[in-house]
Amino acid sequence: MREIVVRFIEGLGLSPEFAVLLLAMLPIFELRGSVPVGILLFDLSVGKTAFYSIVGNMLPILPLLFLFEPVHRRLSRYPAFERFFAWIFRRTRRRGKMIERFKVVGLTLFVAVPLPVTGAWTGSVAAFLFRIPVWQAFPAILCGVVIACVVVTLATLGVIHLPGIFGLSAP
Repeated sequence: MREIVVRFIEGLGLSPEFAVLLLAMLPIFELRGSVPVGILLFDLSVGKTAFYSIVGNMLPILPLLFLFEPVHRRLSRYPAFERFFAWIFRRTRRRGKMIERFKVVGLTLFVAVPLPVTGAWTGSVAAFLFRIPVWQAFPAILCGVVIACVVVTLATLGVIHLPGIFGLSAP
């Protein structure tokens, strides 16, 4: 399976580093997916994998933090988008008790915990929902991403056991 994935990525003309960066940018994968892929599939060094995963995970965050409010305002006029926003806001609020209580520190911890729906993308939505200013939200999310990267890297290397990281583990 590993060879198939690696050949597929290479067939697209992507370097392993760029593939890791792109995976980290995706809202479902983020660095929880890019770190195991970089280390286990592409045999990238831990340092390279961490660098491209953190950069990739953070690239969409500043635009999200600045654009979420105006996009929400415009698209909420349409019933389908209003339902989508209501759904994502309900999910984020349910998982965001820590953010509501501890604000910036809570946002960092929320992003740092490598569980489904707790990454930088959801952290951006939570920052909007809980009215955390961009100048506080961005560094909090960055700190959370760095902590999550350390945790996911240790789990990928088999140093700690963290169930649910896309079924990947150290060889």
